Amino acid sequence: MIAERGQQSGIAMRPIKFLRTITNRAAREALALLPRRKRYRVFRYFAEYDPAPSPRLTLKIAETRDELEACFRLLHDTYVKRGFMHPDPSGMRVTIYHALPTTTTLCAKYDGKVVGTLSLIRESAIGFPLQRIFDLTSVRARRGNIAEASALAIHPDFQGHGGMVLLPLLKFMYEYCTTFFDTRHLVIAVNPKHIETYESLLFFRRLSGTVVDSYDFVNGAPAIGATLDLRHAPEILRKHYGGRPLRRNLHHYFVAMQLPNIEMPNRRFYTTNDPVMTPELIDHFFNRKTDVFATLSERKKGLLHMIYDLPEYRQVLPSLPQPCSDLKVRQHRRFSVKCPGRLIVPNDDGKPVAMEVSEVSRYGFRATTRQPVTPDTWLTAVIQLGRQETSLLQVRCVQDTQFEGSHRFGFQIGEPDLIWRKFVNALYDGRTQGDLDNATRFLSRG
Repeated sequence: MIAERGQQSGIAMRPIKFLRTITNRAAREALALLPRRKRYRVFRYFAEYDPAPSPRLTLKIAETRDELEACFRLLHDTYVKRGFMHPDPSGMRVTIYHALPTTTTLCAKYDGKVVGTLSLIRESAIGFPLQRIFDLTSVRARRGNIAEASALAIHPDFQGHGGMVLLPLLKFMYEYCTTFFDTRHLVIAVNPKHIETYESLLFFRRLSGTVVDSYDFVNGAPAIGATLDLRHAPEILRKHYGGRPLRRNLHHYFVAMQLPNIEMPNRRFYTTNDPVMTPELIDHFFNRKTDVFATLSERKKGLLHMIYDLPEYRQVLPSLPQPCSDLKVRQHRRFSVKCPGRLIVPNDDGKPVAMEVSEVSRYGFRATTRQPVTPDTWLTAVIQLGRQETSLLQVRCVQDTQFEGSHRFGFQIGEPDLIWRKFVNALYDGRTQGDLDNATRFLSRG
């Protein structure tokens, strides 16, 4: 669950100057009496941002032990203060989701000190927190990867300063999800008191009108689920903010503005995750500092072993007293990527078919195109795996699924070339972004 800062509102309490000036109870009650649509217009009208944040503020992925520990401590203190958890002896809030390679923790640092954090949990075998209590059927029907925005906390010293940390952190979240994390749907679980802020300013839609009275992930606090379709968000933001003065144009802020404070990851390959948990970090946070691993169910322990199936990780994972027979493992694991490419038909003068590769394995991949491809025909695939790595493969289409005017194909690879082998072996044998950057050390395998 996202822990909102402050006591009065959620995402943009301070950026809305109008709300900041409403200090008497009568005025607040009068605003609450407005119909929802008009009330939301008032919120949007007075929302604004700082176009030039202080250079002392930086936003990046939390990747070192010190950065992660500072994020977890800030989250712990925020959650304890809001009643979302009991104090933990470690002084940190660490969950099983933080251990996953599909989770990315963002942090905001001011003069080198962590002052804000937010975690993005993409769906995996272990799932994400809110799916235990909210029905995501309607979200899944629109296809696309889902990620839960969770574990939001802002340091008390930076609460009530016009969103100087919160809004840049949310912009970082938006840019990371749309350009690096291959996410279409953001989902959140928030306290009912704060849902209107998410709806009015960022156009989240409720998953249902039902309030969950007791959400165990946050110590039994009530919660409402909501979702934002990032594919349609730019047009929605343009419609409602496009004609506003620059400081109040949230479409420009989230979609067009370049924020120099944001340090995006420097990836060698076009993967969609930025895993940072080395065996040493996992052992530190989940065994030594907390009892997260010790309290897992047997099934989750088994899933964790499937995710981290390397010898150096097995030494720090919780032991499995008996095999988990109900867990099924693919013969060839697939990995999420976002690689541009094209298909060329031999001896054909036609235009190449553009595609985007979304999943890869040792001997195959899935890709989406706007044009049909003849099945059981060998084609040449040119795939850009990274900024300087291009793989040239002979492939055959073996599966075709049509959806929303596009085709999602499954392709079988004939003989993988050196670049493909290097790329996929690094995915199999590495678990951190540093492993991928150093992919050549995996060439002897596969």
